[in-house]
Amino acid sequence: MTGRNDGRATEQGRVYQASGDQHITEHHHHGAAWAGPDSVRHPPVGRAPAILRDRGELIRRLKEAVTEDAGSTVFVLHGLGGCGKTAVACALFEHATRERGRLGLWVNASDQASLRAGMLAVAADRGAGDGELMAARNGLRAAADLVWDHLDRSDVPWLLVLDNADDPAVLRDGGWLRTSPRGTVLVTTRQAAGHWWPAAELLYVDVLPRAEAAQVLRDLAPGTGSAEDAAAIADSLGRLPLALTLAGGFLAHQVIAPWTMEEYGRRLRERPDPIELIDQGAIDAGNDSRHLVSGTWQLSLNSLAGQNLPEAVTLLRLLACWSNDPLPLSLLANARLDLPLPADRVEMALRGLLDHSLTELVPGDIRCLRTHGVLLDSVARVTPAGERDQLASTAAGLLLHSLPASPERGLRDSLLTPLAPHVLALLRRVITWPEITIGTVESAATCALLMVTAQHRSGDYASALAMAEQATLLVGRRLGNDHVLVLRLRQRIGKATDRLGLLEEAADLHRGLLDDFERVCGPEALDTLTTCLHLSRPLVWLDRVTEAVQLMHRAVAGRAALLGPWHPLTLEARACLLELPPGPDLDREALAGTDLVADCRRELGPDHPITLSADLNCSGALLNTGKHAEALLSARRALAAHERRFGAHYPITLAARSLLSNVLHTVGEDREAIEQAEVVREWRERVLGPEHPWTRGIRDKLGRYRRSLAEATSPDPN
Repeated sequence: MTGRNDGRATEQGRVYQASGDQHITEHHHHGAAWAGPDSVRHPPVGRAPAILRDRGELIRRLKEAVTEDAGSTVFVLHGLGGCGKTAVACALFEHATRERGRLGLWVNASDQASLRAGMLAVAADRGAGDGELMAARNGLRAAADLVWDHLDRSDVPWLLVLDNADDPAVLRDGGWLRTSPRGTVLVTTRQAAGHWWPAAELLYVDVLPRAEAAQVLRDLAPGTGSAEDAAAIADSLGRLPLALTLAGGFLAHQVIAPWTMEEYGRRLRERPDPIELIDQGAIDAGNDSRHLVSGTWQLSLNSLAGQNLPEAVTLLRLLACWSNDPLPLSLLANARLDLPLPADRVEMALRGLLDHSLTELVPGDIRCLRTHGVLLDSVARVTPAGERDQLASTAAGLLLHSLPASPERGLRDSLLTPLAPHVLALLRRVITWPEITIGTVESAATCALLMVTAQHRSGDYASALAMAEQATLLVGRRLGNDHVLVLRLRQRIGKATDRLGLLEEAADLHRGLLDDFERVCGPEALDTLTTCLHLSRPLVWLDRVTEAVQLMHRAVAGRAALLGPWHPLTLEARACLLELPPGPDLDREALAGTDLVADCRRELGPDHPITLSADLNCSGALLNTGKHAEALLSARRALAAHERRFGAHYPITLAARSLLSNVLHTVGEDREAIEQAEVVREWRERVLGPEHPWTRGIRDKLGRYRRSLAEATSPDPN
């Protein structure tokens, strides 16, 4: 069989190359005594790779194994399908035969028949006669013993490559894998489990670094784009050599209307099925799925099913609902999955994926998995339509279980950051799978809403804004712009915009949202009343106090009518009135401020976030109405309570510290005021940036406090 591979990746041959086409040739001879390849002295490729990117250290280690008198060693190259294991083996083969004078022997070990035929061909090459071969073929002599007897007696040292040994049981059954003082064995496999390779040295073949991955594209398709364009495509392809070579081949061989790299990258991002575009680079792929991104991993999945691990396939389909970013293993811990994947089989299924290099463990403070993005897209592409909704619903349920149901709980949870990309990935998946039901889409949207709220409460306003904007666009495509979850995501956009200091923009966003909530839900709905409060905040800062007060009172009255006067949301709305600037409105509200704090403590408890917020706002009202001594006691109490509840650097704790610095300055305690304000400045510069209005505000305060202290401590000129 002769095929032509125009710069595309295969596990048999060239995985990434700098120039020229690749020819894959296999010749089969059928004799009376046995059947096998005519020659095992050449890899089934036209020529070795001209340039092997980012494999220098690996190749150096392997070259040591083919120096003079080196032998009795087995090396196992393992890694994800399409990562370039065969290319490394081919480069070593070329070096051993041309520069080290070794006899090179290459055997396809992908299945029992190919391995047996290839190894008997090795025996024939090393001098086995027809009678010996016939006896081995008919079971009169152990075939592996015959092969290794002749290898041990070889007159020249050799390198034996056992390529594509993805099912190690094929090598184990019959004892095909051995060592010999006359040579070195190199195995390529996706099977990473060490117990399959006793006494072998395992060498991991990873995807390429960004710069080298970009250079592969430029090698294969010169003149089609810049280094930046190539790097962007490489990122989209997860820097997998197979995908890179397919993309480079596609760009290099277009005739009618050639694309640039920039256009290829744009088409890749826009396509609902990017794998289809990637596979178009494989001309004349034939029946060999190793040529195609869409099929290369099916070999591993078939192997898992053959090993009575169908649950591993289900688990991989579940992982395909999420992102290729590190996934916390806690997501799968003690999970009750509504899938053909019992809880007691999750561990075994995961080990199967790890052993077949279909995912990997990521070291770090949080134990995580990482699965290649192109693999996940490939798996999602072929996931049966009838299973998709159940998989996506399960993925959403596991995220909901890991996210804080109440934003006030788990705010310092270190899982928030690593879970964020998986929330967005799930949204993208559910809107591209047409079989997903509305209920599952709503569950995924709820995940996004909880994530955005938690990000906001933790003070990561930029991430909250980015997440809310992306989620709103995605969810709106399936649920429509008037769905309440879409409107609530828009609320989070407005709140994050406010906290980032874009007050006019925030006011416009909330005003438009208020109109939409009134139209969709009604003027007295809770979401409508909440938007009234959200709009009032930037209006206060923009000195539109009259309108802000009207909105606040509307929220208080509406919540009291719907929920009662002591409901947490009603008390929260009353607390907002204490944030007004000095003036008649604040004077009236400040009189009731102490009563409000008492109501919150009675109804919610002393450490409830609404109680703490009311206490802090009351401290500010006392300061702004001239009750400085009371304000100082209240501000110290509020700061201590917030530090206990949230920690020293939580945003509202910093707000409490900033208020305390104000009170201290007012009562003439400028030294302590400066100390407190410095803490706030440092963290606001670190988190919000030096130009955020809050950061500029605390710097201005520090300037005033220092001038005041200097004036108070300078000697009297008289």
